[in-house]
Amino acid sequence: MALEKERVCVTGAGGYLGSWVVNLLLSKDYLVHGTIRDPSDDKYAHLKELDKATENLKLFKADLLDYSSLCSAIQGCRGVFHVASPVPYTVVPNPEVEVIEPAVKGTLNVLKACAEAKVKRVVIVSSGSAVLFNPSWPKGQVMDENCWSDKEYCRATKNWYNLSKTEAESEAWEYAKRSGLDVVVICPSLILGPILQSTVNASTRVLIQILKDGRESLQNKIRPIVDVRDVAEALLLAYETPKAEGRYICTAYTIRVKDLVEKLRSIYPSYNYPKSFTEEDQEAVLMSSEKLERLGWSFRPLEETLIDSVENYQKTGLLD
Repeated sequence: MALEKERVCVTGAGGYLGSWVVNLLLSKDYLVHGTIRDPSDDKYAHLKELDKATENLKLFKADLLDYSSLCSAIQGCRGVFHVASPVPYTVVPNPEVEVIEPAVKGTLNVLKACAEAKVKRVVIVSSGSAVLFNPSWPKGQVMDENCWSDKEYCRATKNWYNLSKTEAESEAWEYAKRSGLDVVVICPSLILGPILQSTVNASTRVLIQILKDGRESLQNKIRPIVDVRDVAEALLLAYETPKAEGRYICTAYTIRVKDLVEKLRSIYPSYNYPKSFTEEDQEAVLMSSEKLERLGWSFRPLEETLIDSVENYQKTGLLD
C-alpha cells in the first residue's frame, strides 16, 4: 500500500514567501493546506497554477484573528509553516491595532490551533527585524541568535513592524514553553528574488524603486539580503531536520545600496538608477547564519538573485 503523503499547512500561502513555500512543498510531494483571505480572489490564481496544485493543494479561507477558521485549515496536518504577518506599506494611524495586535494575536491563534490539532512541528517565520534593533549589543560584534531587538527602542523609534515581529516571536516562545509545542523559528533578512504572485510586496518594491525610480538621491543603507527561494529551503530544512531547535538567522549577503546599484548597473545598464547616494552614519551591523549553515543550509549567488528578479519583473511588466 502506498504511504499516505504528509499533510502540512502554510499560513499566508498567497503572499511572496508563502507562495514559494507552497511551491517547494508541492515539488516535494507534500499535501498542502494553504490559508488565504479569499479563495475566490483572482490575486491567488497563481497558486492553482503551481505544479501538482490540482491534486495536492487545498486552499482555505482563513483570517489570523479568526481562530476557528485556522482550526479548519490546520486540522489533520502534521506540520505548520506560519508565514503570514501584516507588513505596513505606509504610515499606519494606529500601529498597536493595525500591526502589532494582528501579528501577536495571529501567531498565538495559529499556535493554539496547532496544539489542539497535535501538530508535530511548527516553523514560524519571524524576521531579522526581531534581531537587529538592539543599541546595547556590543559594537562590531556579529549578531547571532542570542541577539533580540529591544522592544522599548523599537517603540521609541516608531519601528512598528520590527516591534510586531519581536513581540510575536517572544510570545511564540512563551507559548511553546507553556504548552510543550515543538516550535522552530527562522529570522530572514530583506528577502529578494522573483515573485510568483501578481501583487507587489514590500521587499520587491525596494528593488523595483532602485531600477526605475530615477530619484536624485538614495540613502546608502546597509542591506542584509537573502533569496526568497533560499528562505523557503531554510523553512523546509528546519521542518524536516529532527535536531533543529530554537531560532535561526537566515541571511546571505550584507551590501550597501550603492554597491547593489553598481552590481545591477553592470548587468542592466539602461535602467533609471538613483543619481547619487547620501552617506549614512550607519554602523555596519552584521548578522550571522552560521547556525543555519551548520544545519545544512546553503544559499545561491547574489548575482543569480538579482538576475532572476529583474528578468521576472521584466516578464510580468513591473518595470514598464
